[in-house]
Amino acid sequence: MTLKTKLMSAVAGVAMLSGAQAMAGGHSTLTVGYFLEWPMPFQFAKAEGMYDEALGTEVKWVSFDTGTAMSAAMASGDVQLSVSQGIPPFVVATSAGQDLQVVDVAVSYSDNDNCVVASALEIDKDSAAELAGKKVAVPLGTAAHYGFLKQMGHFGVDVAGLIVVDMAPAEGQAALAQGSVDMACGWGGALKRMKESGNILLTGAEKMELGILVFDATTAPTSYVAENSDMVAKFLKVTADANAMWADEAMQSKMLPVIAKDAGMSEADAASSLSTFVFPTVEEQLGNAWLGGTAQDFMKGVADVFVNAKSIDAAKESYADNVNTGPLEAIK
Repeated sequence: MTLKTKLMSAVAGVAMLSGAQAMAGGHSTLTVGYFLEWPMPFQFAKAEGMYDEALGTEVKWVSFDTGTAMSAAMASGDVQLSVSQGIPPFVVATSAGQDLQVVDVAVSYSDNDNCVVASALEIDKDSAAELAGKKVAVPLGTAAHYGFLKQMGHFGVDVAGLIVVDMAPAEGQAALAQGSVDMACGWGGALKRMKESGNILLTGAEKMELGILVFDATTAPTSYVAENSDMVAKFLKVTADANAMWADEAMQSKMLPVIAKDAGMSEADAASSLSTFVFPTVEEQLGNAWLGGTAQDFMKGVADVFVNAKSIDAAKESYADNVNTGPLEAIK
């Protein structure tokens, strides 16, 4: 099976579902997707019941391994909102025809998403050409996949000459530690453990210089946002309030143990990850640097990279319709 076939199989069946079909029958509760080992301030609000109270309904939470799985769950109607879905899996789904929208910028994290080369190979950025023919674990259709493609392009390594295996970050980390792969890509706790078995090629700052932006969004089916704009706005308000609480250093000692427990991490590891995260304010998100235009242009760039890598068939002419700032505007 080709890399492209694997990637598209993740969305082929669900992309044909319309938002109306996915939301048929409505929901008495709100189900939200999120990641374990990905500590964020919203998890304090989650654990403390702040979402339930603000929304006046029970919020159910479901954890996922990848953003592509989030897309599938939103297409089937099992999940109405996904917190911190990577932009690349979002772009893969929308390029395939799934009607989704970004409703906020959840987190920016250029230092917390990367690829790690096995220590035994002794390959760094000056000898990256030696990766030719090597076996790489990559969670296809994710931010890590996009970063992997961009890094290989920068180093002049032909991806077609690599053995690319589709693995979630935790699986890739285990394979790297066992010596089953030569390089693995991922994020969060899995990335931290990967670094125990190898080294990165580029730092977050070096990636940003190459135009490799790394950020996640809160996403939802377009029809759900249209029919439940007040609910979405209330959800985003709780998230924004939690981010503001975390920005107050005096609150962090209270919040960290709760966040770490909810993320399934030690406090030390959670603190380490959080130190590399940036949570833009509502005002910042609505500015040109994010949802005012840059994010939409970035989505187009991500799609074009995937098309050139033959990972998806085609890109949309524009992703402007896949961003809805209405709920954020309502809480500003």
